[in-house]
Amino acid sequence: MSKQASPGNVAAAALKDQSQERQKAMIAEHFRKLAEAPERGEKCVYTFVPGNLTELIDSFGLLPVLPEINALQSGMRGKSRDYIGLAEKLGHSEDVCTYVKCDIGMLKSGNIGPTGERLPNPDLLLLSYTGCFTFLKWFELLGQEYNAPVAMLHVPYQGDGVVTDSMRTYVVDQIKKKVIPALERISGRAYDEEALKERLARSAQAEEDLVWVLESAKRRPSPIDAYFGGVYYIGPIFTAFRGTQDAVLYYRELRAEIEERIALGKGPVTPDGEIENERYRLVVEGPPNWTSFRKFWQMFAEEGAVVVASTYTKVGGVYDNGFRHDPNRPLETLADYCMGCYTNLNLPTRVQMLERYVREYSADGFLINSVKSCNSFSAGQLMILREVERRTGRPGGFIESDLVDPRYFSASNIKNRLESYFQMIEQKRAGGA
Repeated sequence: MSKQASPGNVAAAALKDQSQERQKAMIAEHFRKLAEAPERGEKCVYTFVPGNLTELIDSFGLLPVLPEINALQSGMRGKSRDYIGLAEKLGHSEDVCTYVKCDIGMLKSGNIGPTGERLPNPDLLLLSYTGCFTFLKWFELLGQEYNAPVAMLHVPYQGDGVVTDSMRTYVVDQIKKKVIPALERISGRAYDEEALKERLARSAQAEEDLVWVLESAKRRPSPIDAYFGGVYYIGPIFTAFRGTQDAVLYYRELRAEIEERIALGKGPVTPDGEIENERYRLVVEGPPNWTSFRKFWQMFAEEGAVVVASTYTKVGGVYDNGFRHDPNRPLETLADYCMGCYTNLNLPTRVQMLERYVREYSADGFLINSVKSCNSFSAGQLMILREVERRTGRPGGFIESDLVDPRYFSASNIKNRLESYFQMIEQKRAGGA
């Protein structure tokens, strides 16, 4: 049993690595910049995590705001329940994505961000559509609320599992004719391709270190948890920092930390201590629950269950398939990035990826956390579960929660299902499977 398994540790201060402290400081500084943006005369672009064009936005001197991040941060800080309740009183259905309702509730409550500082109104809503239909309606609502212009980048779905030249050209043309002119208008700056190339080179550098960190989980014991711990690792590169020197330094420091853990033969760090006995290696599909994130993580950690690979850490880019931003093809590489995000992949491609993870990371099983209000993940998950089971012979498990609505997180139900699932793995082992 791991060191952090004692229930008495639940209320203790969370343990953090140096890289986590750096990330926390980076995020706090970004929210401070956003709060001060109006008085500084700086302009802001609201956009999404999958397929975001952070390097391009930054090259125009604009600040990115990511509503998904605001919602998950609100969930982790215990604010989402009231925001969702307010949105539902305003007529939004219980079945609507809880990120959307949390964001609308926050807006209607004064647009105070997760750190307690007011978020600026958007000067532009940059909608990069990457497989999630909800994004379209979400920014339609925000466009009405803020009376802000919307620039849409339509990203073709990888229905056949490949990116064709015509698909790439289609996206590049939109970036040239719609996105860049919109950014030029609100920034007052002309497009600077050299500035973009510099940022793309830094992105590729950070991406290289991120992939090394994620693939370190192939070791025994894994020095990382690639689901719960993974959400910290992907934070800078999936949000406001990709293409910045801060991101390069963060991933360099993170890699050095993991190298040290490997040298010492250590397992992952959790908020309640290290996992000293790796009993189960899992691949997990689906986003985590944010309102009870630490409790959720603890349910795995106290059983010695380490997630060695996950799909959530690919929602903003599947870098371990070999993709890196290429400064020599600036607009084309942005197009390829957008089309390669996990939610833009068809189901056969997702199954193939998960099968590879189970095999390459020597996983004992494959687990789905089905999120009630996230259709871009939950659609097809039962088929995925059965197919990955069939191909790998490893047992599959299924639990249910939600993103930021605490009403749909049942700790006792999830714990019971997890315990039954781990018993299933033990039975498979006993049978020599």
